[in-house]
Amino acid sequence: MTPPRKPGRAALGVLGLLAGIAVGLLAGFLHALRTPVGGFSVPWGVVVALALVVLLVRGAVELTRGRWAGWWAFAGWLLATVALSVEGPGGDLVISAGARPLAYLFGGVILGSAAASIPPRRVAGAPPPHPPSTP
Repeated sequence: MTPPRKPGRAALGVLGLLAGIAVGLLAGFLHALRTPVGGFSVPWGVVVALALVVLLVRGAVELTRGRWAGWWAFAGWLLATVALSVEGPGGDLVISAGARPLAYLFGGVILGSAAASIPPRRVAGAPPPHPPSTP
């Protein structure tokens, strides 16, 4: 027997999707930032953007105590990221080809999906997420 659905679950999913879109838009522009240090360019924007993606997805999982919210947030990020990597009507591209954008795209997909796949941490003294069924 499945546990009863909690009211507001759909609203939380939509909220996670919207938060993912917001983080995807922010990170899409942020990933290109870098700082030159002694003839070498440090791509700190990629690191910060990937950290935002992981924090968003894990935060959604932990706040709702379910992986479904992490997948909704990840889907929002992916939707915004794909939209920013498509050429616009004027020929503009936010996420173009290159090492940094590819590190952002592949790193975001790998880290975001991994963060959404890991179950939430157990809280000490809390009942299990799904009570054992009796035959």
